[in-house]
Amino acid sequence: MADFLSQSSVIWFLIGLVLILLELVVPGLVLVFFGVGAWVTALVCLFLEPSLNTQLFIFLISSVTSLALLRRAIKRKYMDIGSPEGELEDEYIGQTAVAITGFGAGTLGKVLFKGANWEAISDQPVTEGQQLKITGYKSIRLTVEPLN
Repeated sequence: MADFLSQSSVIWFLIGLVLILLELVVPGLVLVFFGVGAWVTALVCLFLEPSLNTQLFIFLISSVTSLALLRRAIKRKYMDIGSPEGELEDEYIGQTAVAITGFGAGTLGKVLFKGANWEAISDQPVTEGQQLKITGYKSIRLTVEPLN
């Protein structure tokens, strides 16, 4: 059991690393906080030799605490596209995009806007290469209409 406790800080560090890397694949901004909890546990194990039950308790408490305290603030700062005040409205609404693919009314297509590919939807058919006006957005999907 002594070998396990001496290696537990490395094990917790690797668990944290895996959880943080999984956050890049799995959406939701949750796993990163469990990764932080694992790293907090690794730090505690580096200086102390807590029992396995204590390690699990530290992991659980630090993970849930970081999730509760930081998730909303991080999500608001880095993941919200739109804002209630409409700060970004001028950045999208009324701007011009170019259709990368043709798509029918009510179906998804791809457009180029500010050098990036975006999903887009329109109430009218769109042809490839057509200039489009952005009339709305939600997350990563633009609502567009053909320019006349």
